[in-house]
Amino acid sequence: MAGKTIIVTGGSRGIGAAVARLAGRRGYAVAVNYTNDAAAAQSTVDAIAAAGGNAIAIRADIAHEEDVVRLFLEAERELGPLAALVNNAGITGGLARLEAVSAAMLMQLWATNLSGSVLCAREAVRRLSTRHGGSGGAIVNLSSIAARIGSGGEFVHYAMSKGAIDTFTVGLAREVAAEGIRVNTVAPGLIVTDIHAAAGDAGRIERLATTVPMGRAGTTDEVAEAVLWLLSPAASYVTGATIEVGGGR
Repeated sequence: MAGKTIIVTGGSRGIGAAVARLAGRRGYAVAVNYTNDAAAAQSTVDAIAAAGGNAIAIRADIAHEEDVVRLFLEAERELGPLAALVNNAGITGGLARLEAVSAAMLMQLWATNLSGSVLCAREAVRRLSTRHGGSGGAIVNLSSIAARIGSGGEFVHYAMSKGAIDTFTVGLAREVAAEGIRVNTVAPGLIVTDIHAAAGDAGRIERLATTVPMGRAGTTDEVAEAVLWLLSPAASYVTGATIEVGGGR
């Protein structure tokens, strides 16, 4: 993928950072998107550069349409034509039973997890589709096993948002399949990241690890491998699919 540009939203930490680093090692020029943590984004960029890759950090809040448009314009201006998008940025909306969920929590959740992913995909399609003069490419959306198991007692609202991503993937994949674009989803399970502490449950990994048939939580690098496979020519006949990376949970 030498010379091919990839945008990884939410690429400063966790799964996004792992995807960005691996994409850099696989030859992509990587646009590492972040919202607030400039130091973490720069750390990811530095790691890619240290491994011989090319990357830049771009601050943009994907919950805002103008930021999404600017993200894509800046990525292509600095790195070259787009080849792939990883829709990774997302929030949990907070750990809460349904009776504690507010309208404000839902609006923020929908704006990032749903509208943000759709708007980023829109900008990618406008660039990649042969219908618009592009040469094709790939989109990978990040969902969650929560979409299947529902996450009752923790964050039903988050699970709902990821269920919508699954539906979006299937619909968009069918819409643009004849235009050279493949669209797939990776659905992580229990993965070691700081998102659990940020949501208010720092001990969640240890508490739930025994519920995973493989007996452990997964790593961000394991998720990144699935994402990069879906982006690669090895997955040339795969679209509209969801790959679960969850240890059998």
